[in-house]
Amino acid sequence: MNALIIGGSRGIGAACVRAFTAAGHRAVFTWHSDERGAGAVCAETHATAIRADAVVPAEAGAAVYTAAADMGGRLDALVYNAGTAYYGLLQEMNDADWRRVVDVNLSGAFYACRAALPLMIRQKYGRIVFVSSMWGQVGASCEAAYSAAKAGLIGLCRALAKEAGPSGITVNCVAPGAVDTAMMAGFSASDRQALCAEIPAGRLGTPEEIARSVLFLAGAESGYINGQVLGQSGGLVV
Repeated sequence: MNALIIGGSRGIGAACVRAFTAAGHRAVFTWHSDERGAGAVCAETHATAIRADAVVPAEAGAAVYTAAADMGGRLDALVYNAGTAYYGLLQEMNDADWRRVVDVNLSGAFYACRAALPLMIRQKYGRIVFVSSMWGQVGASCEAAYSAAKAGLIGLCRALAKEAGPSGITVNCVAPGAVDTAMMAGFSASDRQALCAEIPAGRLGTPEEIARSVLFLAGAESGYINGQVLGQSGGLVV
């Protein structure tokens, strides 16, 4: 399998790169600001890194074309993992923060898919996996923009699954809950403990658990799964 992971320098994205390469697949990933993280992932996995801003259409498209060329002209799987959050009251959010959250979480997926789909349609095969969120399923107070963007990603998944399915392409989502990544860094020990107490599984998820699901949905064996949202919240959202 030849896979491109958009946003692979840390957290869930880096775990995806590790999972794909450990399974013997070729992987290219993009990074935007975390050069040190990207270098560490490359050193560990021998994957290829491309610096690209997912929200700039030309850069997103160029990343897809460059990745495909690097892997012999074929792109089997596209994983969209780029994401950013904003915590605060909606009425206090400014225009720039709204656009940033929506663009990184949703618009970038559109740009990447627009570039990748012609390649996959020509192959009559492809796997697209979006990393959404449990808040895209149910919404979160003080995270309205993030919830809206992640819900939009689920809507894009379901619509594109119907549109691209006849061409041998599947489109699915994973919807992680509270995962132990850098996005949790702002939580104090007591906050983390209180959060874990609300989760039926009693703990945070790990990036590796999400990556294993992404790897499955990106593989040939998942060909009859299309337009679905796989929740991984430890039972917090059911």
